[in-house]
Amino acid sequence: MIFGIRPVQEMLASGQEIERVLVQKELENPLVADIVRACRERHIPVGRVPEEKLNRITRKQHQGVVGFITAVQYASLDNVISSAFNDGRNPFVLMLDRVTDVRNFGAIVRTAECAGIDAIIIPDRGAARLSGDAFKTSAGALGHLPICREHNLVSTARYLRNHGLQIVGCTEKSSRTIYEVDFDQPMLIIVGSEEDGIAPELLELCDRRAKIPLQGKISSLNVSVAAALILYESVRQRLPEVV
Repeated sequence: MIFGIRPVQEMLASGQEIERVLVQKELENPLVADIVRACRERHIPVGRVPEEKLNRITRKQHQGVVGFITAVQYASLDNVISSAFNDGRNPFVLMLDRVTDVRNFGAIVRTAECAGIDAIIIPDRGAARLSGDAFKTSAGALGHLPICREHNLVSTARYLRNHGLQIVGCTEKSSRTIYEVDFDQPMLIIVGSEEDGIAPELLELCDRRAKIPLQGKISSLNVSVAAALILYESVRQRLPEVV
């Protein structure tokens, strides 16, 4: 955590990966305007919060501005996809649409790393923070798996489709199960939020929608469990190619 106007400005100028910046409500001056503008240019979330919240975060002289450095370095999606194709492999990417629970996020990262995912894509807003808790829940997998933070998931999905990736949405809004989908190809798998699943605009882009068959009375699985099941069905189909 960095606090104070000048330190946050220096943090932004250094190119350091920044998770988010909080600015005191109604605080307006040229230096603060420069911070907000720099954040927007780099798609760094900026929150306007009451002074009381900043005082709860730190007792130091924050001058109405607090920045949070990310626990990981975000990866370039271009590099991830190019590297997979250059290695003669089908890219295998997971997109998390508004998964906000840190424990769910950490568990998904742990499973994805074990499954050999090339990268996880998250939005720059409405995603779990890459905090110490996320690292702990991921059992250290966050230190090994590339995380790509993208400003617009719809545009990102279109970009990946244009590069030859098939898009599969894990959703109950399908008559087809995950066991009926061919995962042995360049692949983007999307799982949605804990509250309402995959956003409609992303669902429309999916080449395939696939559900996990449920036999009980409860209508849905925890998102980290759902992600694990679809990822390992993908692994099962890819395994002969991998070994």
